[in-house]
Amino acid sequence: MTIPTPIEALTVAKAVVATRYADAAFAFAAGSIMRGDGTYLSDIDLVVIHDRLETARRESFTADGFPIEAFVHDPETLAWFVDADVARGRPSILNMIAEGKIIGDADRARALQRDMARRLADGPPPLAPGERDALRYDITDAIDDLRGERRPGEILAIGATLYPRLVELSLRGRGRWNGAGKWAPRLLAAVDADLAVRYEHAFRILFVSGKCEDVIALAEREMQPHGGPLFDGDCRPAPSSWRIRPRSEP
Repeated sequence: MTIPTPIEALTVAKAVVATRYADAAFAFAAGSIMRGDGTYLSDIDLVVIHDRLETARRESFTADGFPIEAFVHDPETLAWFVDADVARGRPSILNMIAEGKIIGDADRARALQRDMARRLADGPPPLAPGERDALRYDITDAIDDLRGERRPGEILAIGATLYPRLVELSLRGRGRWNGAGKWAPRLLAAVDADLAVRYEHAFRILFVSGKCEDVIALAEREMQPHGGPLFDGDCRPAPSSWRIRPRSEP
């Protein structure tokens, strides 16, 4: 099937904003199609900014054959989601705005783009000790599971769970933004091309042949600057408010 061009995608995005979001102040059309590296199944990411909404929302639909994911906000709801993205170190909506094609009020949209570009350049907050240790614990637990005798299906499941946690430690531990799915190998390569190759090699062997040694070695190497594996001594108290009074017995 034919891959749509960025111009074709932007034309559809403008029509959607004009009809479905006619009272919006401005919008940003983003995603792989807009960057020119999409596939025939790629969707258009659309960030739509109204002056005032009761609630933000995310909605998915199809327009002229294009799958569209719309993130609909006003300035206050957008600020909440941007802060949440920054806090978790995964700047999804910041990237969409910073790289998006502007639809509507260009002056306000460019000002917002500049702010998002500045926050992206500032990088994520440092990985907090509790976050770091939670990652170390989860990674340690996974590689200890891989050291045992496991069925092939179990190895696949453990590897699938381990990969995003290990990527998060590798990226956030280096002061870089985290990403999920297809973004994980891209971000690893941007940080260190050799590291990305080691990831691909180790996990390919794990998923294809079930051999765990390279993944275990990779995980141990990535944990080493952060204190190494963690099990003994780990303690994470729950907040005191996490309690519900039991119902009285009849």
